[in-house]
Amino acid sequence: MLYLYDGALDVPRILKEWYEQEEQSNYGAYIPFVGTVRSEDGIDGLSFDIYEPILNSWFDAWSEKAKAKGAIIKMAHSRGDVMLHESSYIAAVFSPKRRVALEFIDEFVEDFKASAPIWKYDLKGGKRIYALERSTAIKGSGILQ
Repeated sequence: MLYLYDGALDVPRILKEWYEQEEQSNYGAYIPFVGTVRSEDGIDGLSFDIYEPILNSWFDAWSEKAKAKGAIIKMAHSRGDVMLHESSYIAAVFSPKRRVALEFIDEFVEDFKASAPIWKYDLKGGKRIYALERSTAIKGSGILQ
């Protein structure tokens, strides 16, 4: 399941909600990953734009990969502004076996950074500045692709 929220994520509430959704599902492992905005380059926070149609397709493909392993994947991401030390990203894998969950969360988070259609902006001094130097081109994007 993919969840999008305006602003910072309420980590304790989301993780508790996901756990309660799956606590009777007989999964042996629940591995969450929480991404937090850290202080760097004098930013006040980050801001995010999301292209939802591509994100939904990307996430659906990962959900099918998880299903093939007997697992499920959940993800939450922020739209708009998220200040320092707040969370903008949560992912979690539920799986019958811990090894599947541990390996899958690693692959998923790495591909998220490389492939998800989410654009990041630095918040500095009341301005929103595209974070070009920390951005990754999406595979297959561009006018010559």
